[in-house]
Formats: sequence, structure tokens, C-alpha cells
Amino acid sequence: MHIKQFEDKALSHFSYAIISKGEMAVVDPGRDPAKYYAFAEANQAKITAIFETHPHADFISAHLQMHTESGATIYVSKLVGADYPHNCFDDGDMFTLGDVTFKAINTPGHSPDSISIAAQENDEIVLFTGDTLFIGDVGRPDLRENNGNEKATRIELAKQMYHSIQHKYNDLPDDAIVYPAHGAGSLCGKSMSDASSSTLGNERLGNWAFQDQTEAEFINALLDAQPFIPHYFGHAVDINKAGAANLRQATARIPLKLYAEQIELNALIIDTREEATYKRNHLPNSFNIMATKPNVQFETWLGSIVKPGESFYLVAETVEHLQKTLRRVAKIGYEKQVIQLVTLAEKRLKKAENLDLSHFKANPSDYTIIDIRNTSETENGLFFENALTIPLHELRERCGEIPTEKPIVVHCAGGYRSAAGSSIVANQISQVPVYDLGDAVKEFQ
Repeated sequence: MHIKQFEDKALSHFSYAIISKGEMAVVDPGRDPAKYYAFAEANQAKITAIFETHPHADFISAHLQMHTESGATIYVSKLVGADYPHNCFDDGDMFTLGDVTFKAINTPGHSPDSISIAAQENDEIVLFTGDTLFIGDVGRPDLRENNGNEKATRIELAKQMYHSIQHKYNDLPDDAIVYPAHGAGSLCGKSMSDASSSTLGNERLGNWAFQDQTEAEFINALLDAQPFIPHYFGHAVDINKAGAANLRQATARIPLKLYAEQIELNALIIDTREEATYKRNHLPNSFNIMATKPNVQFETWLGSIVKPGESFYLVAETVEHLQKTLRRVAKIGYEKQVIQLVTLAEKRLKKAENLDLSHFKANPSDYTIIDIRNTSETENGLFFENALTIPLHELRERCGEIPTEKPIVVHCAGGYRSAAGSSIVANQISQVPVYDLGDAVKEFQ
């Protein structure tokens, strides 16, 4: 079988195409189906099957659009309660594509409706594990307490994950190749490897979840120190259960405004330009969430700062950047919330104040310092002894906790998040100057 792994680095998401005898299956596709179509065309293959390992929380899948445009059958667990046309694919169900046989394995734990998919051709076995088994880790069990057709508490799902790891893969050989849906950097787990694949034998030896431990020990380890949950995760689960709208149609409806000098509605503005450009010239009510580099986690932070249903304007440097950024917005299902695409006029609008770094170094006690790193980061120590810790994803709601007797300096670990954080604080606090420490924070680590 011919397998292609696709990587979306911004979301640490892996999806897959499998080709045999002119037919192609896709596993856990991302929002834009264009790359799968191009791969099928390049290999003169017809897309006939789409597998969804579960309703994803961190990205929107193109399964329904691909079904509509290619005629491919969607295979998903009956437990999903999917609202789109599909064939149920659960324990014991099998499907043949060319010379490859696909077998469903129900592996609940990350979600109640998770499946793994074993693909076999002759003696070669490949295992697509979705968000159940990662390289070096397993999926977090705390995302389905309020969303999806099947709901379960984190304790219930942690117990199910223990059972899945202990029993569900036992009939598969050590040389079975493991292909997960995510790698390091994804919020669907906490300690994933940088590797994009492994073997089941290597995971049995090195993955903490396969080690000899009681159910209680496993649950405690799994639930401990899981990362935060972005606002959009539940929203994405619901969209994926229903099936997302056609990407081209969903983004084509959004109007464009060139050379804007003001925004008529008093609505949120997401400015995706570089930090230095934003600081020189931006509109009031703007948050600076940069999207100028393909690998930055723009999608994650957009969905952590802006809530589902909250309308906003989208600002970028050029029309080309706007179109690219809009597709990134659509990856988390937020395209319906975009009021208008905007480029800005050259004239001076609003300017952010620059920090006098020398004065700050000499007199840090003259400033209120806000550390917006995640809790798991600040628990390992602060860069500034008297810093107030407020994680970026909580900052909008907690700005009222920030004292306003001194100028404010916002920092993260490297500068990307503090650009967003300082712009959020500056929009809510006007009594004192608000500064972004930016990448100068590295001088204090």
C-alpha cells in the first residue's frame, strides 16, 4: 500500500492517504481538501473512502465536503451519532480497498466514540490511532464532558483509555506501524514525541501508558497536568459531528474592505500582521494575533482568545495574506464569525508605546509585570519574582485583576504570545502605559 502522511504544523495535525489499485482512502482529513485531491490526481487514484477516528476538537474536518465532491463513503463509529451520510465502522467491521483490508477497533478514552483503524496488505500492518495512541503518550480524556453525542466524565474516559491500552491492541504485532493524528505541540495530549510515527513494539517498550501499572496509577498519571482547553474545542466537536460547510462557499461570502481608516461597528478586530507593523499602526479594539508564518499556532490562540459566536474583523497586510489567513480561521470553524476582511490605510491610526528596556532592567519594581505563560510553565518558576501570573487564554476575562498604579509590562516565553497579551491589556486598561517585553524576555531567562 502507498501511504502519504500530511502534516499541518500549526496544529500539529497528521492526516493520511492510502492508495491501492487506483483507489484512495483518507484518514482524519483537515478542513481544506485540496491537498488530498492533488495527491489523488498525481497518483491517478479515485477517492472512495474517508475515515474519521472521532469528532475532532482541535480542527475542522473536510469529510462531508469530500463525500459530496468525490462520492467517497465516510466510515465512522456508530457512537458518534453522525448527522452526515456515513457507514458505521466499529469492532469487527471491515472494508477492502484494492489489496488493503481496513479493520475497525473501538478504542475509547480520548472520546467515547474513538476508533483506531488497522490497515493490512499481506504481512504489512499499519495502525491509524487517531487521538487514542500518540507517540510517547495517549490522548487527553477531558474534552467530552459537555460536547458530542456521547458524553463522559474525564474519570470515565480515563478508565476507558486504560482498558483500550491494556487490551485493544493486543492482537497486533510489534512491527505494526503506528500513525497518530497528532504530534508534539498539540493540545490533545501533554507529552507527545516529536516523531511522526513509531511501531507498536516501540510504544509497548517506551510509552508510559503501556507500562505495568494499576488502573488508579494510570488514571492519576493521565489526568495530572493536562494543558488548558481552548474555547473553540467543544464548538469544533459539534461542527464535526454535523459535518462542516463547503470551505470555498463558506469563505466566499465574506466582504472585503481595502485601506480602512476606521471600523464602523464597535466590534472586536483581530490584526494578524507582524508585531512591529501592528505597533506602528493599528485600529482601536485590535488584538494582535500574528499569522504571518505558517508554523505559528495562530489557530490555537485565536480559538483560545476569541469565543465561538463572537464576531470580529480580520486584518492582514495584503489581500493575499487575508485569503491565506481566512483559511486558517476556517480550520477551527470560525469563518462564520468574520464580519469583514480588512487592509489598513497608510495614515497613522493608533500606535503602541515602546518599552525603555534599559530602564526596565534597572528598575523592574517600577512596573507591574504580567506573566501570561501557561500554568504548567509558571509552576516551574517565574522570570520575575513579583510577576502576576494570568495565562493568555484567561487574560480577557481577568484584566480587572491587574493593578493600575504602575506601567504594565506583559511577557511570555518567547514573544509571540506577549504581542497578543499586551494588545489585550492595552485595550482594557487606559490609566497607565502597557508595554510588550517581546523577545527581550530571553535576556531574563
